[in-house]
Amino acid sequence: MAKILIIEDDSTFSQVLEGFLTKYGHEPFVVGDVSKAFKITDQQNFDLLLIDYRLPDGTGLDILAHMLEKGSVQPVIIMTSFNDVRTAVKSIQLGALDYITKPVNPDELLMLIKNALAKKEVAKAGKSIEHADAIKGKSTIADKLYEHINLVAPTDMSVIIQGESGTGKEYAARALHMQSKRSDKPFVAIDCGALSKELAASELFGHIKGAFTGALTDKKGQFEAANGGTLFLDEVGNLSYDVQVKMLRAIQERVIQPVGSTRTIPVDVRIITATNDDLKTSVGNGAFREDLYHRLNEFKIQLPALRERGKDIELFINHFIKLSNQELDKDVQQISVQAKELLLRYDWPGNLRELKNVIKRMVLLTPSETAEIDSLPEEMIISVNQAPRTSTSDLKAINEGNEKAMIIETLVKVKYNKSKAARLLNIDRKTLYSKMERYDID
Repeated sequence: MAKILIIEDDSTFSQVLEGFLTKYGHEPFVVGDVSKAFKITDQQNFDLLLIDYRLPDGTGLDILAHMLEKGSVQPVIIMTSFNDVRTAVKSIQLGALDYITKPVNPDELLMLIKNALAKKEVAKAGKSIEHADAIKGKSTIADKLYEHINLVAPTDMSVIIQGESGTGKEYAARALHMQSKRSDKPFVAIDCGALSKELAASELFGHIKGAFTGALTDKKGQFEAANGGTLFLDEVGNLSYDVQVKMLRAIQERVIQPVGSTRTIPVDVRIITATNDDLKTSVGNGAFREDLYHRLNEFKIQLPALRERGKDIELFINHFIKLSNQELDKDVQQISVQAKELLLRYDWPGNLRELKNVIKRMVLLTPSETAEIDSLPEEMIISVNQAPRTSTSDLKAINEGNEKAMIIETLVKVKYNKSKAARLLNIDRKTLYSKMERYDID
């Protein structure tokens, strides 16, 4: 049984969620706005938070930022309408585990909750599962990536891995570790974005008993835990200036000093860091030390976005279908032409992470061996079929683009029942068929 906090201002929907979660053995609590969410999360710990993106006094991102500031590690799922999906992807960059679009599909919600709770248990055990099931691509851009990994892996050079959220930065870091001379030693991964300013130094360098309020025993830091192996620091740009100073000393002198202690401990670790943004910008505005940047940037690897990987996308789709079949005990063997075309045309702002989630949802919602387009999220269908607006002065093109988007949205809502769609659009079926042919809507 999990203790789950629902943050949702729609009282009817929150009651439905509350009853649904109770039915499946969970213990739900409900609040309706950001301020109440702040108060209850400051007072209690939850196994999981279900947060509506749009709230009366703010957004789900405000709650994520608050939890990040106080160093909370409670897993979060964002609930959103399809219009806010790209913002939901940003919430994953702030620490949310996943998002689900409204209207919420019960089976999908249960799957996401199960996955979130499983990830929490893995994190408790000190392990990481980020892209543990990834496979190599075969495109030209992938070949260049692996060439760089193969080149730098056997060395002890510090590496910065740069790429959008969800591109597989930890997978690349693990590949570097496994191909290095340190492969039989620990690989320790830390999400610097999830560390509070107060506890970051303790987490990295350890502390002694009594060093600060709550330090009841001595604690070994992650530098010491990774001794002899590789320390992977994700979102390293989030570290405070004070911690950056201590890290520079640890890299230069190969020693660490636990918080509250006067003694130093020798350490031998290879540092691999990752960031969504170019640290040069942070150096330029004074948020990141230039000397530390140069120490970390002995070699840089740029991970391509999924939309840039060409034929790799289809390879990843088939791989994730296979994994989802195994996990969900399904037997999806193929994708309809319409569904595959949609998957290949979508621009994947959440990259591999988003693709994996979409495929798992698709497999879950497919009752037969063939996945159809209605098993894909509505926002994808609408996004892909939106007409391009190349010129804001072209009034006819804008109007046609809006009309096409409205027709597609209506068809999706009624599951492509053309009679219902025509009634909702207040046109006859003949006109609807004519417009669908004109706008090349399948």
